[in-house]
Amino acid sequence: MKTLLIKIFWPLLKPFETDKEPAGYKKSHRMVLVIMGSLFGLLGAGSGAAAVFVGELVGLLPAVVFFVVGLTAVVVGALGSNGAVAKIWGNK
Repeated sequence: MKTLLIKIFWPLLKPFETDKEPAGYKKSHRMVLVIMGSLFGLLGAGSGAAAVFVGELVGLLPAVVFFVVGLTAVVVGALGSNGAVAKIWGNK
């Protein structure tokens, strides 16, 4: 199942994947990345719902941005390699 999801999300994972072994990688970085991505996804869903409720379609722009950032963080945190997680955190 994981390999199928990796194939589906490969266009999203590709910019973050690296073949170098990360020096500053910690297992907690992956967990925090998934949690932060989930929070960004909830923020995007909430702001999107608020924008639709109020009737201002311009409010959907931040909702889409928050949702895309959250989706990227969750996908990299759950399916990415250790190098991808370290790269998203900025560790060399």
